[in-house]
Order: sequence, then C-alpha cells, then structure tokens
Amino acid sequence: MSLVFNISFCYVILLLLSWNMVLCGEIFDFNPEERDALLLIRDSLNSSANLHGNWTGPPCLDNQSRWFGITCSNWHVVLIVLQGINLSGSLPPTFLQNITFLSQLDLRNNSLFGPLPNLTNLVFLEQVLFSFNHFSGSIPVEYVELPSLQVLELQENYLDGQIPPFDQPSLASFNVSYNHLVGPIPETSVLQRFPESSFDNNSDLCGKPLDKLCPAEPPAPSPAPIIIPPCPAVEKNKNKLQVWIIALISAAAALFLFLIIIAFLFFKRRASGKEARRNDSAGYVFRAWANKMVYYRSSEDSERLGQLEFSNKKFPVFDLDDLLRASAEVLGRGNLGITYKATLETGTVVAAKRFSYMNELSKKEFFQQMQLLGQMKHENLVEIISFYFSEEQKLIIYELISGGSLFELLHEDRGVGRKPLDWTTRLAIIKDIAKGLAFLHHSLSSHKVPHANLKSSNVLIHQDNQGYHSKLTDYGFFPLLQAKNEAEKLAIRKSPEFDKGKKLTHKADAYCFGIVMLEIITGKVPGQILGEIEETTNDLSDWVRTVVNNDWSTDILDLEILAEKEGHDAMLELTELALECTDMTPEKRPKMSVVLRRIEEIEQMKTEND
Repeated sequence: MSLVFNISFCYVILLLLSWNMVLCGEIFDFNPEERDALLLIRDSLNSSANLHGNWTGPPCLDNQSRWFGITCSNWHVVLIVLQGINLSGSLPPTFLQNITFLSQLDLRNNSLFGPLPNLTNLVFLEQVLFSFNHFSGSIPVEYVELPSLQVLELQENYLDGQIPPFDQPSLASFNVSYNHLVGPIPETSVLQRFPESSFDNNSDLCGKPLDKLCPAEPPAPSPAPIIIPPCPAVEKNKNKLQVWIIALISAAAALFLFLIIIAFLFFKRRASGKEARRNDSAGYVFRAWANKMVYYRSSEDSERLGQLEFSNKKFPVFDLDDLLRASAEVLGRGNLGITYKATLETGTVVAAKRFSYMNELSKKEFFQQMQLLGQMKHENLVEIISFYFSEEQKLIIYELISGGSLFELLHEDRGVGRKPLDWTTRLAIIKDIAKGLAFLHHSLSSHKVPHANLKSSNVLIHQDNQGYHSKLTDYGFFPLLQAKNEAEKLAIRKSPEFDKGKKLTHKADAYCFGIVMLEIITGKVPGQILGEIEETTNDLSDWVRTVVNNDWSTDILDLEILAEKEGHDAMLELTELALECTDMTPEKRPKMSVVLRRIEEIEQMKTEND
C-alpha cells in the first residue's frame, strides 16, 4: 500500500512539474500583448501578403516566428518588415506601444495614409522606414526622443509642418525629401551633417544645407500708443459717441464674418488638397520638380537641367516642359523607383520611371546604356521612348502598357467572381516572356546579365481580340548598378550565385525565369510559400521539388488550371523545365534559346493533343 502511494505521489509531482514547464514555455514563447498589437495591423489594413491567413497562432514560438514579416529574439518581436506588399489603410494610432523590444519597423513601398504612428517609449527602435507611402500630417515631435534611432526614412509622402529638432547622436541616415514640409531646417549638429538630397523637393523648406535662405523675421511691432482723448462735455458728444460705437460694432461684425469665411476656405482647400494628393499622388512630384527647374532656368546653373533624349522616333516628340506640365498618377513603386502614368496636354500618354538611385552615375555612363537599350525593338519588350539625365533626376520614358502586370493578373482579386486564368493563356504568357528574354540574351550578349530584374511585376500585360500578350520592362540596368548594395535592388539577388557572391552570368536570368514559370504554374507568390520572415532564395522551387518528387504530383498546380486534365502533361513538362532553370548550379541551367525551343515543342504537343 505504501509503495503504491509513493508511486502515485511521485506521478502527481512529475505531472505538476511537467504542467509548470508547459506554462513557463507558454510565458516565454508567447506575449499576448505583442500578438494583440500585431493583430491590430492585420485587421486594420489590406495587403497582398494574406496576413489574415498567415498571422495565426503565437507570433513567437520556440523563439522563432512563422508569421510573414516578423522576426523574434528572446521570445519577443524585434523586427516588423512589411515592405512592398500593397498595404493600404490607416495605421492604428498606438498599436506599437506594447511591442517594447522592437528594433526595426519597415513599411516602405506601400499605400498607407493618415498620420504617422506613435513610437513613444520604443527605446530599442533603431530603424524607422516609412518612405514611398501616402502618410500626411506632421512628423511627431516625440520621434526626437527615440534614444537608439539610427535610420529615419520618410521621403515620398505628403507630410507637412516643420521638421522637429532631431539631435540623436546615433542618427546616421535621414531623409524627408518629396514632402510638403515648411519652415527652417533645425540647426542641430545632427541634421546639419546630412546632404541636400535628404531635404529636397519640399517647396517651403529653407536653411542649410539647402540653397534657399530663410526670410528674416520682421521685428515685433511696437504697441500702439494709448491716446486718452480730452473729456468733452457729455451732452455735447453724446451723438458722436453713439455713432462711433455703432461703427465699431459694425466693423467688428464684418471682421468676424470675414475671418469665418477665410477659415472655411482654408480648411476646405486643405481637405481638397489632401484628397487630391491621395488621388493624384504624382502631380506634386512633377510640380515640385518643375518649380526647382524654373530656378535653374533663371540662374547661371541652367546646364544642370539637361533635356529629353529620344530613342524612338515613332512616338510624338515632346519636351521637358511638356512632361512637367503633365498630369500623373502612380502606376507602381519598385525597388529602383516609382513609375507614373503621365498624360501630356496633347493627349499623349506615356509611362515615366523616376529612379531613386543611380545618383553617382556619370552622364556618359547613363547615356551610353540608355542609347543601347533604346535600340532594343521586340514585340515582347516595352519600348523606351526617351530618357533624361540631370544631377538630381534620372528618368526613362516608356510606351504605356495599360493592362497591368503579370503579378496583378495572377494574384489579385482571387476568389468568387474572378475569371480564371486558363492554361492556354498561361502557356502563351510563358512563351512571350521566353521570347523577350531570349532576344535580350542575343542582343546584349556582352552583358553579364542582360535583364537582371525579371519578376512577375516586371512583366506587363496587354489584351486584344487574340488574347493576352506580355512585354518585359525594367531590363538592362545591371551595368548601372555595379555596387552590390545597389544590385541587391534587382531580382537576380534571389539567385544562389548572387547570394554566395559568385560570378554572375546569363544563367542568373534563367533562374529568375524559372521562378516566374513556377509562379504561373502554381499560382503561388515567391517568398511566401514557407511563411518565412524574409524571402528565401529558392523557397518556391524547393517546395515544388518536394511535391513533384512524389510521382510528379499535380498538387503543385494552381486550382484555376487543375481541372484542365488534358493539359496536365504539358504543365508537368514545363514544371520540369522550370526546375532545370532553377538548378542551384548555374552551369546546369539551360540557355534561354534552348528554353524557348522546348517551350515551343510543348506548345506544339498541346496543339496536336487539342
């Protein structure tokens, strides 16, 4: 009996200890207040990253995160990186205050609007990256109290008001260009060490390092002397006093009415201005740039202006002034810059890409490469019409392809009511991409990587009576971005050889093409297959390999084409070709000319079977 009791007692103790360990694990792995804060983002915003499907369960489990864009350390959320996932909406005002160990907040290249979020008490926050959004209002003065702040990027928004007096010694990178900021730049030792480009294109900013001097403040007006009139007889001036009082009351009433009208017009104009900026987000960019160029034209520095250089004579010729007067809207925001749809006063519509980088390029380097790319004429390449170079601006003017991108065609508006993208269309798009890429490899054979930025968002789609057609854009920029930190903006950064610092060749383009093929076949977004924090170099191809090794399973196929059973053989043939293109060893990948020939053979096989 005693033995049974002892065994039972030990079992209960072990059970309690195990339960206590589980509870401790829950405590260490899961901070409910951090999860609740992140769910505020998920439930308040829309995005293309399927946060509702991905952000489930604890954000930090086993000291790691399976949530897209979230990194954990010491069982706490330390990084939030949601760059370029079409986030739209207004951020909850105080959602971050419970994520106390946050060190990086990256919301770049989205469509967020409303005021900047409150960052009070985030003492570990080092990087705040809010550029290329639609934020409005003033920069919170509390940002100057972030003790660990190293990087603050607020450029390309609609912020107004004055710049707070940032003076944190840790601040190493700062940019508020392309906003609506006003007043003098604070003369703190920290802000004064940043270049002019950190403050550019804020029409009402003044002071160093800008060339625009701040106006001298007028002296305070001296108080008007108090004049005490003599005391006349009351009876004699009674009528005059009544008239004076009536006139004073009338003047005050008129002034009050005038102030009400002015205030109404001011707030109406401000509200309509914000709405216009949201609807026409590029108009300000062109106007601000135009204002700066008016200054150059009136100064001895007019050589900095440059002019449009045309490489395609079939399009109507227009000049820089025509472009600056054009109405514009944002078509897309990429790693290299923003692309606008510009409608000229003549009715001509073009696409204008303004680069955010390449500021160190010489005019000769830029001209040589643009003139070379302007000669590229192919049915599956977006044609370059003209280009522009100045010290501060680099532009490429393209023909406008109005059907959107392959990324949008594949992934947007999924669900009920969507018209499925059938297999015949997908195969035609794959063939178009291969034709354009093979042409680039033939025409730019001396380039290490002729395209270098091939991804589904850089495949533009147009539709006619014969179906969908695709054209490649953003090609040929690798020679202009030789520095590794700049080349990381290109799609070839995902190739294994780039990640390992090895020599880059045409085969890096073949790798990117293989990823695009798999994206078309599976309907999945590269970089989101495994739910990892950051895009892995080959997550989509690894996932496909794992699945198809099981007797070439059709589980990889997009649901929209799964029902087309007569096409399964062609789909799996193309999948095998895509996996060859994404081989970890560049030498084992086929040349694009071979790839195109095999795609044509698969297409012919499909036609014969039909």
